[in-house]
Amino acid sequence: KTVSPIINVDLDPRKKMLRWNCRGNVTEERCEIKTPLESFLIPSAQVQEDGTHYCMFPNAVLHQGALLSVAVTSDGDTFQEVLTFNNSGKDGSGAVNFSCVIYNIRFMNCSWAPGPAAPADVQYRLEVWTSLLEDGAECPQYIRDLAGTHVGCHFNILPEPKHPQYIFLLNGTSKETAIPFLDFDPFEAFKMEKYNPPSNITSHYNGSNYIIQWENPQRRFEFASHILDYQLDIQKKGLAPSRPHLLWQIVREGQDRNVYLLPSSEAYGERSLRIRVRHRRSDIWSDWSETLHF
Repeated sequence: KTVSPIINVDLDPRKKMLRWNCRGNVTEERCEIKTPLESFLIPSAQVQEDGTHYCMFPNAVLHQGALLSVAVTSDGDTFQEVLTFNNSGKDGSGAVNFSCVIYNIRFMNCSWAPGPAAPADVQYRLEVWTSLLEDGAECPQYIRDLAGTHVGCHFNILPEPKHPQYIFLLNGTSKETAIPFLDFDPFEAFKMEKYNPPSNITSHYNGSNYIIQWENPQRRFEFASHILDYQLDIQKKGLAPSRPHLLWQIVREGQDRNVYLLPSSEAYGERSLRIRVRHRRSDIWSDWSETLHF
């Protein structure tokens, strides 16, 4: 019986790297990973300086477990080895409800909650990096609940962005039981940013229209202004905001010079205006601007 050339198959879940060694010469190599959420096929492998063969699955989410395989061709025969990965730990003890937001251009807050079955002494540890090939960094400033459990992290003054993504890994420890980790697809950084409210909002009348103007916010990541969405909230003084048909919420595409024309026929009486902004592909709106009356 021909012996498989594939040996020492293992997975580094932090780097999402499947590794193995080969005996003899191989002409083709491919890797596959299957998780409850999706599957990925890597048609070719890479080789490190020490001769270790590997595939990386940067978008795979491993905390629900995975089935990985590596297949090679040697002397015309195909060989395959399969590795089952389980995220060990007590069900329900890992962290839940993880989210992060970038604000004021250079700061970031992340938050999470202890799992519903987490033991009283559970402690969580957050790692972050922008590339799986880089060394990760632990949270520099944890936020704790009343029991002292880490439930968030504050990043003070983020470095200049080198990559358009953040990768997070949230581990847990306890003296009572193993705690499963929580991992994610890479976070697209621009979707995480909460902008400051629009500024320098002005309104003046030209005899036909009220010309409303405002400036685009400063942003951590540069892109064209038309990728921004603005919402203008215009109300008439004295009308209850609970009556939604009297609340105008107009969504406008951003421009280098933002202008909205409100016809004088629609602006009788005193009006109030406030504006907020977001990236078109993000769900995070800025806070509302200060209210302008005209």
